[in-house]
Amino acid sequence: MPGSVPPPPTAAVDATAPSAVAVSGPAHLLRVTLLMAGSCLPILGAVLIAPVLPKMQDHFASVPGAKALVPLALTVPALALALLAPFAGVIVDRVGRKRLLVVATLLYAAFGTAPLWLDSLGGIIASRALVGVAEAAIMTACTTLIGDYYSGRQRVKYLALQTMCASASATVFFVLGGAAGSAGWRMPFWVYAVSLVLAPLMATALPNPAARADGAEVPAAAPAEAEARRPFPWRQLAGICALTFFGAMVFYTVPVEMSYLLDDLGVENTGVIGMATAIASAATVGGAVTFARLKRSPDPMLPVVLAVCAVGFGVMFLAGNALLLVIGAVVNCVGTGMLLPALLTSAMSRLSFEDRGRGTGLWTAAFFGGEFVCPLVLLAGEAAVGSLPGAVGVLGLAAALVAAGLWAARRRTGAVDPRLLPERLA
Repeated sequence: MPGSVPPPPTAAVDATAPSAVAVSGPAHLLRVTLLMAGSCLPILGAVLIAPVLPKMQDHFASVPGAKALVPLALTVPALALALLAPFAGVIVDRVGRKRLLVVATLLYAAFGTAPLWLDSLGGIIASRALVGVAEAAIMTACTTLIGDYYSGRQRVKYLALQTMCASASATVFFVLGGAAGSAGWRMPFWVYAVSLVLAPLMATALPNPAARADGAEVPAAAPAEAEARRPFPWRQLAGICALTFFGAMVFYTVPVEMSYLLDDLGVENTGVIGMATAIASAATVGGAVTFARLKRSPDPMLPVVLAVCAVGFGVMFLAGNALLLVIGAVVNCVGTGMLLPALLTSAMSRLSFEDRGRGTGLWTAAFFGGEFVCPLVLLAGEAAVGSLPGAVGVLGLAAALVAAGLWAARRRTGAVDPRLLPERLA
């Protein structure tokens, strides 16, 4: 079980500082659109080529080990992202968020479209790993910029919007990949070129963020020795990153396993499976919208949100028909839609401007690491208990225990903060 999450300083959560940039007008709308589009690029990398994997399998059928290597082309970007996001965070803090974002977005197009011209399966997998490198930089930079540009309610709003866009884009990219794949397995890789449009817009429309402390500009001539004395908040981030790793497994269980669970119940129609997955995805978006509207500090909400996820898993475990399974998935996804922005907002509240890139990188690594191991953990659970629904039930029990542990820890420390989240900004 992940360790208890230490509460952030009250001022960090409830700061009343205004956002560092304008929160209305055309420039604001373009800025938010670019940050959301950038945040969706790693999702594109994770799902776009899924529909064409069978065609890739046929194309490389003569390659030894192709049965294992072709699926690796889909999953290796997530592994690379998880391993490299902490380093991307360090670079973000040292060379600047905007500069790294623009360069990584250009490299994303180069690496993403490389399979159009590569004939070696090994070369394609290597290019996919490099896509993960670019994704680590893009995701870390976009999330860090949201934390830099906005504070208080606006930050909560746009971190929740990031979750909504990522969840909705997964469905869109899956459909787009399937449609493009009808013209050949290489065709979906052209979609990666969209980042060539985003990069120049990011370079011109995104302002360079300024360091702030409680909403005020930090003096430009801060002594170097003061920076050296300021420790990175490892202890405060350790708990939230461990919880995020676990939360990512909870978050990805339904998207990864829904089709298999339905198949176990005798549902083989791909249209029905697609519809059920889309309904669950919509519930994730609904959970993120709900979170954005709740005027509460995120930390006290985590036990409740995990409990909702656990209830959904419990219903899925007990489901004897497809309808009940979908109902359980919807309950779970409402919880996961709230879980991701709650975890991210909680992590952001622990980070100063100087540490935000590194801290966001660590959080991103924890999340995508949990995504990568999710199917492996469930596979091991299925082998241990004898069925996939049983493995889901065990994960639900674990979520309930984590929720109870967090609730007990907050009761013991008296850390529950009943106050409203900070200002509602214009």
